Amino acid sequence: MKNVFYTLILVLILILAKKSIMKIIFSVILSVLVSSASAQSWKELKSAATKAKELITTKELSKSEIVSGLKEALEVGISNSTELASQKGEFNNNNLIRIPFPTEAEKMKSTLIKVELKLQVKQFEESLNSAAEEASKFAKEIFITAVKNMTITDALKILKGEDNAATIYLKKQTSKELYKKFKPIVKKAIEKVHVTKYWNQLSLRYNALPMTNKVNTDIQDYVSNKTIDGLFILIAKEEKNIRNNPDARTSELLQRVFK
Repeated sequence: MKNVFYTLILVLILILAKKSIMKIIFSVILSVLVSSASAQSWKELKSAATKAKELITTKELSKSEIVSGLKEALEVGISNSTELASQKGEFNNNNLIRIPFPTEAEKMKSTLIKVELKLQVKQFEESLNSAAEEASKFAKEIFITAVKNMTITDALKILKGEDNAATIYLKKQTSKELYKKFKPIVKKAIEKVHVTKYWNQLSLRYNALPMTNKVNTDIQDYVSNKTIDGLFILIAKEEKNIRNNPDARTSELLQRVFK
């Protein structure tokens, strides 16, 4: 009976102690209980405390907690990813997300290198990645706004899904809207780092060569899509880390949802 009595008292104390204003009061109550307990009672009290803690920490997650936890995980992933992606050299030096010369213009690239324009090709590729880094500075709010529409049904499926389930959901639900909002940002970034200037120089030289088919790549569209793809790769990496690495769960809610 003593054990049951102590358990009930400690459950009440631990629950109420979560309210910051009551922490000091209940710490005093707990100290009195401990100091007045005999050795045997203290042993029983300690055992009861362990059981009480288990009762609280193993409480089943509510559906709203699952939704909030997954949204928080995505927001953490988005914040970390956009901060990383916007750093100078991150796109250009990261093989996972580096933006290469446009695929449809590969022949153009190899031809230009053959005619001693390797430096200009390199400058253009670096400018593509610089544009992505610049645009990433403004991506965070666009992505986080998109997270807010997650439903309970979505959240339950995501929680039981693969390591990148939340990222896949976000990409599926938001890609078109993200592209629409992101393209003007990319346009400004392209202008800032002179992508168009480098591209025009190369395409004019290439199109002037004999026996070549003219290349007319939409650079703004290309950089927009590649930047978004790169950010989703980084977000998926962050999600996997939160799911598998307890140290990455930076809040109590994340620890409960992904335990």
